[in-house]
Amino acid sequence: MSGNPDFMPFALPDIGEEEIAAVVACLRSGWITTGPKTREFEADFARFIGGGVEAVAVNSATAGLHLALEAIGIGPGDRVLTTPWTFTATAEVVRYLGAEVVFADVDPRTLNLDPARAADALAKVPGIKAMVPVHFAGQACDMRALGALAAHHGIPVVEDAAHALPTTFDGATVGTLSRATVFSFYATKTIATGEGGMIVSADRELLARARTMRLHGINRDVFDRYRSTAPSWYYEVVAPGFKYNMPDLAAALGVEQLKKAHAFRERRAAIAARYTEAFRDLPVSVPHVERPADTHAWHLYVLQLRLEELAIDRDRFIELMAARGIGTSVHFIPLHLQPYWRDRYGFAPADYPVAGGAFRRAVSLPLYTRMTDTDVGRVIDAVRDILRDHRR
Repeated sequence: MSGNPDFMPFALPDIGEEEIAAVVACLRSGWITTGPKTREFEADFARFIGGGVEAVAVNSATAGLHLALEAIGIGPGDRVLTTPWTFTATAEVVRYLGAEVVFADVDPRTLNLDPARAADALAKVPGIKAMVPVHFAGQACDMRALGALAAHHGIPVVEDAAHALPTTFDGATVGTLSRATVFSFYATKTIATGEGGMIVSADRELLARARTMRLHGINRDVFDRYRSTAPSWYYEVVAPGFKYNMPDLAAALGVEQLKKAHAFRERRAAIAARYTEAFRDLPVSVPHVERPADTHAWHLYVLQLRLEELAIDRDRFIELMAARGIGTSVHFIPLHLQPYWRDRYGFAPADYPVAGGAFRRAVSLPLYTRMTDTDVGRVIDAVRDILRDHRR
């Protein structure tokens, strides 16, 4: 963050006295690792999603995606289909398992995984064993088309819903639409525990595997071992697991943040609506909402600059916004342009032209619930001034 006290950051968590009190109570309880608060958060979250799902809390969405893919049996020699328009975690967990990533380009309007391009990849590339769509910015992918495609090929879907709480698709909550769904509670997300994630599924066997593997492959959580009467010390290691458990300190934040999730979304949606109305006459493309009846979480508000109408590029726009004391970001640098993925698979920039083209134009504006109406107006004024001053 800038040292300028008037600098507006790109994002801030919204932590209230309720969260502070919950963490203090957790500290005073003496139980700060995985225990009763984590159990409470899991139960609350499953009820929030609905549809008969259960939830397993982990220390990040990255961990959740890794555990979900491991639980459905992804391993060496397999391939997993996803999008290059995402953070590297979506793809890197595939490599953790010794499997390979297959990318399919995105829809130019929503920047979500394009079902037609996904179908092409599934037809051309053998050995694809799972699909991981990413609900970009908080808008649901076309889960009807992607679900039908996955069913046709007999592969499970694990959704990356890091941006998508609360989001719906055609009246159904994201988290109830596929084999498993993974949410993020990172500091910038729609609810925040600092670090943290949640695996949601109606598949009890998948979740049982995830529970075991999140803590060293031990078949009993530490809470069970320490509160049990006899024998409290005994456990069995049944697999070479990981250290992915969520501590109660984070879960205490989550319990309180979840109570505010709908109110947070309403505020984000109101800010997004103000932005969209203010920018319609500018040389930009505002976020396309594919299905207005769906619930959009509005984790991000991404403008795409119409560069052919401007005398500046995206990077200069970001510099000029910073000069006005406003932080911005870019979501995302497509994975096929990143050195690891580019070099491993021999990708060229033109291999995924929609993602590559969007990258050159995309800029994410501040969008967080602690923004005041004055803050929102300040962002609007800066965007309008900069784009009008540099219009061709």
